[in-house]
Amino acid sequence: MKKHQTYEFFRRLRERDPEPKSELEYKNPYTLLVAVVLSAQSTDAGVNKATGPLFRIADSPQKMVELGEDKLRDYVKTIGLYNNKAKNIIALSEILIRDHGGKVPDSREALTKLPGVGRKTANVVLNVSFRQPTMAVDTHIFRVSNRTGLAPGKTPEAVEEALMKTVPAEFALHAHHWLILLGRYICKARKPDCSACPVPDLCAYKDKNL
Repeated sequence: MKKHQTYEFFRRLRERDPEPKSELEYKNPYTLLVAVVLSAQSTDAGVNKATGPLFRIADSPQKMVELGEDKLRDYVKTIGLYNNKAKNIIALSEILIRDHGGKVPDSREALTKLPGVGRKTANVVLNVSFRQPTMAVDTHIFRVSNRTGLAPGKTPEAVEEALMKTVPAEFALHAHHWLILLGRYICKARKPDCSACPVPDLCAYKDKNL
């Protein structure tokens, strides 16, 4: 995709949704971090059902540690891989208390040292909580970037690198959410709804469903 096409691509996405938001429900940087850890291989809707009651009683590292792993498991047992995720959430909460004064750090290096936190999770937290222009490449962003020709790459890391180079600066903060929403609701894996897409003329996909 050429530079002027990339600009127009994001201009149209911004026009449709000037201030896109995460579909995960959270109250502060800590609850966002917990929600993103829980969201791995799970839907945002499924996570939100579990975290609504959980965050009413445990919305800080201290309260989460006091709740304990056994009770935490009860709250998140409807979520895939909940045993491992509960263990990681208690462990990362203890580290936040011990090493970061109970606060979520605002650097990728510090975040990825936490149990259960990979680069993608760190990028979501940096983007949503700290308004850093990061790209958390999930399955939706990976598919959209490759299918449209926006930022092709064979791995999530390659797509992230390509997006960081090609997304115009004025769109960088919200690009991550625009691409997720486009992939989740329109540019779906099996049956993309090309007739509802705001950028069909800019897209390189050969089998458009118009």
